[in-house]
Amino acid sequence: MLTTCPLDCFDSCSIEVDSELNLKGEKTHPITNGFLCHHLNNFHKFPRILKPTCRGEEISLDESIDILKDKLKTINVDKTLYFKGSGNLGIMQSVTRKFFNDHEAVIAEGSLCEDAGVAGIEEGRGASLVLSPLEVAKSEVVVLWGRNPSTTNAHMLPALKGKTIIVIDPYKTDIAKGADLHVSVKPRGDIYLALLLARAAYMDEMDDEEFIEQRCENFDYYIDFVNSKPIGFLESRAGVSLIEVDKILSLIKGKKVSFLVGLGVQKYSFGHSVLRSIDGLVAMLGLFGKEGCGVGYISDSAFGYKTPFSGTKSKTTPLPTVDFSKYELTFIQGGNPANQLPCTPKVKEGLKKSNFVVYFGLYENETSKMADLIIPAKTFLEKEDFKLSYGHEYIGRMPKISDSDIGISEYELAKNLTQEFGFESLKSEEEYIQSTIESNSTLREERLISKTYENLPYEKEFYTDSGKFEFFDDFYDEFGDKDRDEGFYLLSAKYNKSLNSQFQTEQFLHVPISLGLSDNQNITLSNGKYECEYIVKNDENLRDDCMMLFSGHKHSNMLTPHAISEEGKCAIYQELKVVICEK
Repeated sequence: MLTTCPLDCFDSCSIEVDSELNLKGEKTHPITNGFLCHHLNNFHKFPRILKPTCRGEEISLDESIDILKDKLKTINVDKTLYFKGSGNLGIMQSVTRKFFNDHEAVIAEGSLCEDAGVAGIEEGRGASLVLSPLEVAKSEVVVLWGRNPSTTNAHMLPALKGKTIIVIDPYKTDIAKGADLHVSVKPRGDIYLALLLARAAYMDEMDDEEFIEQRCENFDYYIDFVNSKPIGFLESRAGVSLIEVDKILSLIKGKKVSFLVGLGVQKYSFGHSVLRSIDGLVAMLGLFGKEGCGVGYISDSAFGYKTPFSGTKSKTTPLPTVDFSKYELTFIQGGNPANQLPCTPKVKEGLKKSNFVVYFGLYENETSKMADLIIPAKTFLEKEDFKLSYGHEYIGRMPKISDSDIGISEYELAKNLTQEFGFESLKSEEEYIQSTIESNSTLREERLISKTYENLPYEKEFYTDSGKFEFFDDFYDEFGDKDRDEGFYLLSAKYNKSLNSQFQTEQFLHVPISLGLSDNQNITLSNGKYECEYIVKNDENLRDDCMMLFSGHKHSNMLTPHAISEEGKCAIYQELKVVICEK
């Protein structure tokens, strides 16, 4: 039987499930091509939560739901918070949001991952559409800008074979080591590099005048803005020389080029402007709406669809900076804020002060250990759902394949609560699923895809009000010169055996060899407000001004800032520098 991986990943693998629930990649799927990532190959090896508990005491599932109902009835809705993570990206996972909307609770809105970049893309293109591996395979040159497909997007790797590869990244990844060119950009420097590339390309007359005239707005303002920045200033801020810029341009000139952009480039207060700057460069070169060309970021997977649970009539609070201490009832679903939210000292302090914390999920983690009530969830094999991919155009059905006495599905929980509180009855799962699929889907060779991708993205139009690509002509970078000069940039990166804090994590602080520290040595870092001790691992792949923690490290967010992006309600993990404390 076929199903689809629900995890927060570009690949959205199509899975063959046998009678013993073994998982294999569907051989004939155009993206999956018969292989799965590390997480799914080991899916059954990770222990799940088996029993509900209340303050450490094992209880029945019915008792756990009754306790939740009682708390919902007795606690003021203004003091009730709904917080949903990205542990499962199936559409039906958000049915609980509908209940909390009807209940008029406070909804945590925003993103820990991509929304700053998406906001910038939408300002220029009107919509963030996918650059599929099937299109990247038609490219001649692929620029991996802060993105490492070997860790985050394994099913993109076949599309890179035989291509000229340029890697722009402060960290020398395995792909960078074998690339035609690796440019070690300074953290926070991506926007300055994009402007430097645009300036040099314009000087070299690489701008596509016909594309700009017919399909773009505000180019004159944009290029005046670009040319107003001194080259030396751009080189300094980017940490990249004009010689390296010329090498990049010489490799992409006159070629079909795909730019695959990762999340790290926009983990800053001005993250939206970073994506606008990269998009501006690509638009100037006339590389949108053409075969084997464009910018691939996390796409808006629901673009064009009428999704059933997305509206919000309740009060909201920004998810990256939510203050849990304000709420007497905190409902957390499929997330691990005690590890993944920025500034975990403040997060944990807030969770301790929240009167009653409910954790609804599959796995034990830092957040479940702080919860008063734990309700186990069903796995993706035990419930009905479907998934819209943010990494390719294919839509994946997720039928119920097995029965289990463990836990409860999101739909069944929401249905139970909806009936108890007398809200409008839920439709059947199949009605929700089918109506969403029918709202924007079509068939390609008997497989469901989004209608948006019947043509090349942006081939006919952009999705702005003007229908054209809209260049930007200014941005604000308030990170002071003193902050740039002192200490180390603390980078966050994905680990190839974990998915954020799920599965197998790594527990080292990666440091540059130039510091002369010893492996396994303990050092203490400070961000000026908090301190944290780490175990060192020397890493020759780091710039001398950088340190790095993999997402999921138990102290990965002890020092990251309690702050939010200018646009997009997004966490900004790398908006800081740290210093080594002298002992």
